[in-house]
Amino acid sequence: MNEWLNLIFRWVHVIAGVFWIGHLYFFNFVNAQVAKTYDADSKKKVVPELMPRALYWFRWGAVWTWVTGVLLLGMVYYMGGALVDADSTMTPAIGSVIGIGSLFVGFALYDALWKSPLAKQPQVAAAVSLVLLTAMSWGLSRVFSQRAVFIHVGSILGTIMAANVWMRIWPSQRKIIAAIKAGQAPDAATVALAGLRSRHNTFMSIPLLLFMVSNHYPTVFAMDFAWVVAMGFVVAGFGISMWLFKKSAAPSTTQF
Repeated sequence: MNEWLNLIFRWVHVIAGVFWIGHLYFFNFVNAQVAKTYDADSKKKVVPELMPRALYWFRWGAVWTWVTGVLLLGMVYYMGGALVDADSTMTPAIGSVIGIGSLFVGFALYDALWKSPLAKQPQVAAAVSLVLLTAMSWGLSRVFSQRAVFIHVGSILGTIMAANVWMRIWPSQRKIIAAIKAGQAPDAATVALAGLRSRHNTFMSIPLLLFMVSNHYPTVFAMDFAWVVAMGFVVAGFGISMWLFKKSAAPSTTQF
């Protein structure tokens, strides 16, 4: 039964993740550029039809990706013996509390930072975000197996992304769509918030996808300083994201 549940949860996890991340990339790399070409009439016609449909699959894909991810964490790590090393004195119960707690603490720190005055200096806030994530990764490496560190860093990013969808992006998009349907200009602060958190999710998604499959590659986590390697992948993922954003605005993407 455990193996069948593992299979089912992984299958749903991947399918839901494709829906979620696929729409995330559509919004940021395709729709964001196309929307710049809309006049007022085009927005009023296209946005109320396109966005609710796309956001439906986007937000529910996020829910089921996160839910099945947590279920898999429980099966493989909290109850499956992969959370701590064999010689660790950490009990599975305490380790599970630390693991689940890290997910919510991660979002709380991130959200507080990006709602603080420091958010007006994006580069500084981004650097602080990376420092905080590095500190959490190091802390987890003190109590978890290196494999568990990798998956929990990915889970922290995934939790932040899912919370962004439901607590910041979707509420903001509802206001934006309602305003456009009414023929009004959306509140600039609401548009900025939705755009910022969606952009953040795109940056986090690149390293997230690697962490989600990292258990297949012990070479990258089977070392004493795996948390340093993990942060290297985060930085590399951010760099790839920057290139993708730049590429999405290039004239070559409009050619066929």
